[in-house]
Amino acid sequence: MGSDERASRAGRFKQSLLAGDDLAVIAEIKRRSPSRGNLNANLDPAEMAAAYRDGGAACLSVLTNEAMFGGSGDDLAAAAKASGLPVLRKDFITTIDDVHESHDMGADALLLIVADLTGAQLAELHALALSLGMDVLTEVKSESELEVALEAGADVIGVNQREKPKSQTFTMDYQRAVRLAPLLPDHVVKVAESGIAVPGGTTMAAVRDAGYDAALVGEALVTSGNPVERLKELLA
Repeated sequence: MGSDERASRAGRFKQSLLAGDDLAVIAEIKRRSPSRGNLNANLDPAEMAAAYRDGGAACLSVLTNEAMFGGSGDDLAAAAKASGLPVLRKDFITTIDDVHESHDMGADALLLIVADLTGAQLAELHALALSLGMDVLTEVKSESELEVALEAGADVIGVNQREKPKSQTFTMDYQRAVRLAPLLPDHVVKVAESGIAVPGGTTMAAVRDAGYDAALVGEALVTSGNPVERLKELLA
């Protein structure tokens, strides 16, 4: 990728989340999850990405881990081409090679999870991603992780409500996003993740009222049967 193309992509993800006057949606493409099994095993990433665009999504999130989520880099490329929307590579990114791979896939942004990295690693990978023209969604689950993210220079921060205790069973803390919202500085783009708009989960209204700029929504969309209409309902 040339420097001109890299420059044209820089900041697209972050800017799209802030472009509207209301809560933005990052619409997720994933076939299955470790906690729920198959969600939409036979989805067509290009078709779903176009539907998300038509429903009003600001950005896409694409799972590229095959073993856990049934995803791939090809899914990301197909979704980006079909929709024209900025795309987040949602995967377990822990090395310099992972960051370069994300860039080569055509990702506009990548996910860095504070719990998976040391503070020094987080800062290094965050800076590298920015230098390559990608935004970074930095994921936290606690106040202490938020401090690490801010120290590393994170400017797009996602609060993930999913837990993975020692038993390896996945549970949710549906109040975490609202609880941590007051601790997020004004200068960061605020994203609520996991358990959004699912039965018994955190409502879009609660996310909006807590002051978030965006919600990352996956299961509620991929299982809906009509993602265009479901997205329009969530954004209404």
